[in-house]
Amino acid sequence: MSPVTSISTTCETEQDIKNWSQYSQGIAAAMSKRMAELGLTQQMLAEKMNCTQQYISKVLKGKKNMSLETICKIENALGIEIIKGLNTKE
Repeated sequence: MSPVTSISTTCETEQDIKNWSQYSQGIAAAMSKRMAELGLTQQMLAEKMNCTQQYISKVLKGKKNMSLETICKIENALGIEIIKGLNTKE
């Protein structure tokens, strides 16, 4: 009988976590800056995005892995561009 080899099925490596975490922190910083410019509280932003203040708090801590839908909601609510270059024609 041959020994059974364990294979990891996890797709997320330490590098993957670092990469999305860096983006998440950058988005959080941009959000905080724009919220201050607009005089928005977390509750006010949550209402604009149709989510909870607790969710906004997690996003602003830079530890939330956000969906594209959430990023679009942030862009629309704050009038900022997070995902750049996708709508430009070459």
